Amino acid sequence: MKLTVIGCGYLGATHAACMAELGHDVVGLDTDTDKVHLLNSGRAPFFERDLDDLLAKHTASGRLKFTASYAEAAAHGDLHFIGVGTPQRAGENAYDLGHLFGAVRRLAPRLHGPAVVAVKSTVPVGTAPRIAEILHEFAPAGEKVEVAWNPEFLRESSAVEDTLRPDRLVFGFNTEQSWAEAVLRQCFAKTIEYGTPTIVTDWATAELAKASANSFLATKISFINAMAEVCETSGADVHQLADILGHDARIGRSGMRPGLGFGGGCLPKDIRGFMARAGELGADQALTFLREVDAINNRRRERIVGLAREQLGGNVMGKRIAVWGAAFKPDTDDVRDSPALTVAQNLHELGATVTVTDPKALDNARKTHPRLDYTDDPVAAVQDAVLLLHLTEWPQYGHVDPRRLATRAASPTVIDGRGTLDAARWREAGWTVRALGRP
Repeated sequence: MKLTVIGCGYLGATHAACMAELGHDVVGLDTDTDKVHLLNSGRAPFFERDLDDLLAKHTASGRLKFTASYAEAAAHGDLHFIGVGTPQRAGENAYDLGHLFGAVRRLAPRLHGPAVVAVKSTVPVGTAPRIAEILHEFAPAGEKVEVAWNPEFLRESSAVEDTLRPDRLVFGFNTEQSWAEAVLRQCFAKTIEYGTPTIVTDWATAELAKASANSFLATKISFINAMAEVCETSGADVHQLADILGHDARIGRSGMRPGLGFGGGCLPKDIRGFMARAGELGADQALTFLREVDAINNRRRERIVGLAREQLGGNVMGKRIAVWGAAFKPDTDDVRDSPALTVAQNLHELGATVTVTDPKALDNARKTHPRLDYTDDPVAAVQDAVLLLHLTEWPQYGHVDPRRLATRAASPTVIDGRGTLDAARWREAGWTVRALGRP
């Protein structure tokens, strides 16, 4: 098939490359010409595992190209995916849909024949009819342009795998008999043949899918982190507790990872946007629990700062602290709402000298937190430090020899904010080890 992907950030660039991998002829559109040039060279403007390989493969094969021209994209095919960003509105919890509506308005006048516009962006429920209204008013093809909702469920650092082999596909339409369904089934034929469950539903249900999935996951994470608070005061071990709970099939262990909490560009934004939309619909009481989910998550960052102060006698002023991790999670360079950087910045504002290291995210971290110190060497970061904070669980940190580190640190003390370091090994090497939710 010939198809386009409008918006080439984390979602769109990955979707475009994976659609080419599935055999389609793809044009990706983005208004940032520097990004377009970089993507056409076979490289992404961000780090995502395996993505550069696909980009290089299919820009070279001719199956994939990128443009800044809406006219070129609209003329390329009759299936148009929209994956532009819907960030949190400044000063509010609600989604900012400006980029989404802008993209639809620029695409619409160029649609002269029947077409499917499949939206992947995360939005508040009730957005689809507004998209359809714009398309039907401004597209020369009018109501021959059909709107489909095709939410994404990508995890950063696993986005390629999640696109090629998703755990489900969701197609939302306005009517039970939709020719757009046949178009999407043709597009995802290989994925469906792979055995992927495919749910066909209405617009509203499809719109709710992503925000509600992220809200449930955030609730699960915050629940186990609330239990970590109880464990710390009672002497229990939250990781063993999570194992115990996880053996119950109704609960499950996946996603229930105690520690510093979640960040990134999706979970925090989506639970707040979900609450905002529920309030607009008069159903805000149904989602009041998400306020506490958000509050628990933020408390984990405060708890790490409190532990650091406690370990340093109540005052961090003038103390040298090393932070392992800047990205909000491993295998990405995304620092949006990063718990690690929030902790580092707070300690800096309290007067500490904070040195941050990360395998992939240092360039982005420098842009958002320029007053922190940085190094790409986790061993060098610990030089003369009185405290080490392990805040992003990159696998390579677990392979560093703690005995070697102990000779570099001014005081061999580590706070494991992710609970993934081998505490016994570190203690044998002479380190004092503290971990969230553990005695």
